[in-house]
Amino acid sequence: MKYSILKKDLFVDNRKKFVTRLKPNSLALFVSNDMLPTNADGSLGFVQNSDLFYLSGIDQEDTILMIFPDVKDGKHKEVLFIKETSELIAVWEGAKLTKEQAKEVSGIENIYWHHEFEKVFKGFAFQAENFYLNSNEHTRRYIDMETAEMRFNKKITAQFPLHHIERSAPVMHSIRAIKHPLEVELIQQACNITEKGFRRLLKFVKPGVMEYEIEAELIHEFVRNRSRGFAYGPIVASGPNACVLHYVENNKACKDGDVILLDVAAEYANYASDMTRSIPVNGKYTKRQKEVYNAVLRVMKGATGMLKVGNTFEKYNKAVGELITEELLQLGLLKTDDVKNQNSAWPAYKKYFMHGTSHYLGLDVHDVGFFYEPMQAGMVFTCEPGIYIPEEGLGIRLENNILITETGNNDLMKHIPLEADEIESLMNA
Repeated sequence: MKYSILKKDLFVDNRKKFVTRLKPNSLALFVSNDMLPTNADGSLGFVQNSDLFYLSGIDQEDTILMIFPDVKDGKHKEVLFIKETSELIAVWEGAKLTKEQAKEVSGIENIYWHHEFEKVFKGFAFQAENFYLNSNEHTRRYIDMETAEMRFNKKITAQFPLHHIERSAPVMHSIRAIKHPLEVELIQQACNITEKGFRRLLKFVKPGVMEYEIEAELIHEFVRNRSRGFAYGPIVASGPNACVLHYVENNKACKDGDVILLDVAAEYANYASDMTRSIPVNGKYTKRQKEVYNAVLRVMKGATGMLKVGNTFEKYNKAVGELITEELLQLGLLKTDDVKNQNSAWPAYKKYFMHGTSHYLGLDVHDVGFFYEPMQAGMVFTCEPGIYIPEEGLGIRLENNILITETGNNDLMKHIPLEADEIESLMNA
């Protein structure tokens, strides 16, 4: 890991929140992700299971966490199984955590080697009435490949078919949605690294630069600041490419007179940031580009003000739709009759703004949480309105990360240049 050592208090507190949601006499299990293969003897870089990391802080493969609050001996309420390190592993891969180091990282006292799991677990399994098994549940994606988690769950349910099985995912979605103060610090650090990358770009971008060169500048700045790199696949979309919402080729030349849509952000210690900016290739917006830019900015500011305790996403999305509709009318992209005769299921503004305005942010870019619940203090959301005009070869999106507080909200990216005039000034300094 490139990041600095984290405080174990975070993971201790997270486990305390988790156990309060369990049924009596329940045992919960969490398992690390696979080290995914590519070709020949290659593999992708390891990315830890977010829920396991949230509860333990362990950031290496071959890890299992057992939580059993009502265990009969009263001592093994938390048990961690980690990969046994050795001199050979140290030479070829780098040493893994020792048991003492794992205790220090996680705050868990009972540590066993991963290969001891079946022997140790059997002694506790028959004491439990319920097993809480975890799964990667997300409304935006269905995972059809068999993961380490799926294989693990299949094995447990086959070995212990008479236990009651409960889902951990709803519990995790609920508690992970409210960020611990230490989590907010980590997200803020990711935002700060993103700011450094963006400011670097403002001095670098000019006509003729390639989109992939911009990507390279960012990864340089991110990694040198202890980030693993991008929190998600970077979008560097110049000119008409900006109208492709998930453009990831990043292989075109940036032309004089075009705007580049940059949806790029760093992670830090597995926590994500998520930023979008739209900057002029030549350092100066045209009159029309600035009109559209400022329209999106007004919607962003209005939407940010609505991210507050008690608001619901149903009301929020409706209100943002009204803001964007008014801006599209002023820009001449919509006519009054378009709005009057619109289909309520697909309002007229969707022609130019077809995605959502906000999503949860945390350990995952599209973090877990329930959109049907009112907004609460401690939640972190993106705010990312946009206007996309293919016929003009212009797409503008702006995005910051917003922490909801009891007294309003806190923009974690408030120090990153956003106003059109400030961006022009910095690009031409």
